[in-house]
Amino acid sequence: MHPWLLLALALPSLAALDKTHGVPPSLVSKYVPKHEGFAPEWTCLDGSKEIAWSAVNDDYCDCPDGSDEPGTSACPNNKFYCRNEGHIGAIIKSSRVNDGLCEQECCDGSDEPSGVCPNTCQEVGVEYRKKTEAERKLRKTGSKIRSSYIAYAHKEKKRLEVLVADLVKEIETREKEVERLRESLSAADLERKKQSPLYQSLLVHHTALKSLQKEHNKHLEREKALGDILTSLRTGYNPNYQDMAVLEAVRGWEALAELPHINDVRKGDDGEADTTAEKPKTEDDVEDEGLWNAAKIEKELDQLLKTDHSLLLDISAYLPDALLPSYHSFRDSVLSALVSFRDRARRRCSTRLLNQIVHVNELQMKTSLDLFDPDGFGSEGEWKKLDGMCLSKDTGEYTYEVCLFDEARQIPNSGGSSFSLGKFSSWNKAAQPGELEYYTRQHYTQGAKCWNGPHRSVELVLTCGTENSLLTVAELEKCEYQITGTTPALCRPLEDEHTKDEL
Repeated sequence: MHPWLLLALALPSLAALDKTHGVPPSLVSKYVPKHEGFAPEWTCLDGSKEIAWSAVNDDYCDCPDGSDEPGTSACPNNKFYCRNEGHIGAIIKSSRVNDGLCEQECCDGSDEPSGVCPNTCQEVGVEYRKKTEAERKLRKTGSKIRSSYIAYAHKEKKRLEVLVADLVKEIETREKEVERLRESLSAADLERKKQSPLYQSLLVHHTALKSLQKEHNKHLEREKALGDILTSLRTGYNPNYQDMAVLEAVRGWEALAELPHINDVRKGDDGEADTTAEKPKTEDDVEDEGLWNAAKIEKELDQLLKTDHSLLLDISAYLPDALLPSYHSFRDSVLSALVSFRDRARRRCSTRLLNQIVHVNELQMKTSLDLFDPDGFGSEGEWKKLDGMCLSKDTGEYTYEVCLFDEARQIPNSGGSSFSLGKFSSWNKAAQPGELEYYTRQHYTQGAKCWNGPHRSVELVLTCGTENSLLTVAELEKCEYQITGTTPALCRPLEDEHTKDEL
């Protein structure tokens, strides 16, 4: 169509253009004259000036804000509203009005003069409603599945909390058991040694020595009392009376106590006899060598009774010197093996205990942080159900597999080694956690390195769907893949939507 013909068609149309042409429903009430009469006026929407009512939509820009030309392209940077009756309204730039092109957004053709563009809003509206209804059904079904994912997350949270509580109790019990075993180990070992024949024999000897000490103490007391009597008799008797019985008793005590005769003591110049003179040894003295005398018994028997006989369980003390090296070598090897076994047992026990503690900490982290974290499995935990779920897509030459929140792989269908396309690193960084857009993209990075290229990586683009599946695979750049798929986790519940535009 020739431009002059368009201009010819446009001129009469502009002359009779409705004042609310191109005005959105929310502003229609403001496009009325201030007063009726011979020369009605209208105020620009920004209040900057008043113009004649006839100047509205006259294809000449009068208002600084361009509000006087909602239905033409006279004012730059303006907006034009297409009513699209039978479909939904749309807004386009005013520069696209009366440009001779039928805009797809304006199915009623109102962006061009009457008769230039056909009105297809009825047909477009029908198709749009069909598509919208299908999407609503899909979203409704998907949201039900998503609700089951959320319910699973809450059950998983309770399960993990119970598991954590049970493990904490078990750890406390095992810690107490370990402490009890440590305390009882030395006591049990000593008790076992006490049951040996050697120890039992030592106990018998100990009892005998203790009894001997008791009896010895009694005799010492009696001897002391008798000695006191005889000493008193020795020093107090009168030899002039020639009492042979008393004299015999005194001489007997002097011989027993190895004392000089009292008459010799009295006759001495200093009143004391020389008691330091060495006496010749008798046969009895030779036989008694090595035995404890009364003084040694008095001094060392008590210490002997206090000896810890458990320290005497040393076999080497009873072996000949020639066998000691062999015995020591054998003993050391056995002790080394026993110590090694004990240490391994302790390490195994400690490792199990440590592993349980680490496991509890991981469970607590998953329960308290990731499960309902917007950065992790979503604020409602809807993604927890999919943790570790593997989805695959066969493209003929390769099968692409994505294990959600774990790793993506490229597997040759003809056999051979598979390649890592990266491990899960983040959600959509272009959106904020909690927003729907944030969960529409997953990034898998640091995969196997390409020859003379970067590390392989995957951007997984997801949309709402009733199934968890992969749809397409494309290599946008060298070793940089984009995989599309669907998941019910993105099907948020339908809201009560009210249509703002008249159909």
